[in-house]
Amino acid sequence: MRQARLPDGFGVRLDPTVRTFSDGRVLIGGSPTRMLKLAPTAAAMIGDGYLKVVDQQSAAVARHLLDSGVANPRPMSSPSHRDVTVVVPVKDNAVGLNRLLPTLHALNVIVVDDGSDEPVTPPPVRAGGGAVTVLRHDGSRGPAAARNTGLAAVTTEFVAFLDSDVVPRTGWLESMLGHFSDPAVAMVAPRIVALAPEGGALARYEHARSSLDLGRKEGPVRAGSTVSYVPSAAMLVRRCALDECGGFDEEMHVAEDVDLCWRLHEAGWRLRYEPIAHVAHDHRISFRKWFGRKMFYGTGAAPLATRHRGLVPPLAMSVWTFAAWLLAVTGTRVGLLAALATQAVTVVRLRRTFRDLDRPTRIATVLAVQGMVGGAWQLASALCRHYWPVTVVAALCSRRVRRAVFAVAVAEGAADWWTHREPGGLGPVRHIVYKRLDDLAYGAGLWRGAIDGRSAAALTPRLTR
Repeated sequence: MRQARLPDGFGVRLDPTVRTFSDGRVLIGGSPTRMLKLAPTAAAMIGDGYLKVVDQQSAAVARHLLDSGVANPRPMSSPSHRDVTVVVPVKDNAVGLNRLLPTLHALNVIVVDDGSDEPVTPPPVRAGGGAVTVLRHDGSRGPAAARNTGLAAVTTEFVAFLDSDVVPRTGWLESMLGHFSDPAVAMVAPRIVALAPEGGALARYEHARSSLDLGRKEGPVRAGSTVSYVPSAAMLVRRCALDECGGFDEEMHVAEDVDLCWRLHEAGWRLRYEPIAHVAHDHRISFRKWFGRKMFYGTGAAPLATRHRGLVPPLAMSVWTFAAWLLAVTGTRVGLLAALATQAVTVVRLRRTFRDLDRPTRIATVLAVQGMVGGAWQLASALCRHYWPVTVVAALCSRRVRRAVFAVAVAEGAADWWTHREPGGLGPVRHIVYKRLDDLAYGAGLWRGAIDGRSAAALTPRLTR
């Protein structure tokens, strides 16, 4: 990882979900959940949960907290919007482009026409000082190539990529620019919300559960975390980091944004998700287009798994948690007792790690329970999403399995509704129906991509000790 020093005045605050033990010397949190041991002097710096960088030592502690995922940045300064150029790839969406450009009146914009049937023409000179440059591909080369063409023409320190079907909300840019006061940050992305949240049932489902909306919680962007990537529909990037990693992979026509995020992280850069910044997206709300898009997203898992081995597992958990749930779902007395025994072994093993701390049994139990709950969620989601063809075959062969699958599908859908419910949104029944269709489409695309790529890497779970 890049060890660029955080500037004086930069602050970090512990995430509200982090648990503290042993007078603040042990922190448990982050995504995935981890345990962080601090020296007494470092724990004293945090105090009420906030640390301000004032010297080399506090900068090192703040960096450690950020990289561990247990704290979030609170920058004190920000670059100017004059240091940003916006790149907009577009193909046959003049309506969206004409809706977007007026919101960028103070910024320099490069529009890349990726072979539209009706060529994009430069708009009239705009008030506010922002210029619009139009570049054109004679034929369509895909969104990754269009973004790279725009990137090659950028001279500013930062570049914002916005798709032609989005509209940024007031303050979107300022909310993200502050993160770049950390010299190790390469990318910041906003929350993508619905342009028109009202409408029919599908529109309301997408408002609550769009694949582009990564939720209300801020955090680092890295594979395996709650926010494992950010979509290229809206992102702000340090240009030198993009140049260093070669920009977007033009061979990829889906999941190229995920690939970029992971390559930047592998190169040592930090990436952040900033949900205070909002960019509205014109969601697809006709069922055919919506279902087809979900399938299309699913096909991206196979090429990602080829490029980034081990980072695209349908399941990622400890072998002990996996074994405990396999034993528990048998529903037999022996299976349940064996599952409890497996968890007891997990607690004992974890307790050894914390034996020098206060209440080691409590800490070990908290981690074991969190692992079991997270494992249950992953297994239920994988059965309904990634492995649904196998699940369906098993259900057809056994009445007992069929009943269990129905219960899991309803329970997982209900939990998803509760987690993502919005005012004026769908009720639980219709949300569950759309969630199952969502998973059906993605899973179909996932299996299609695996078959076309002749690789099972995207379907292989990752079990650790």
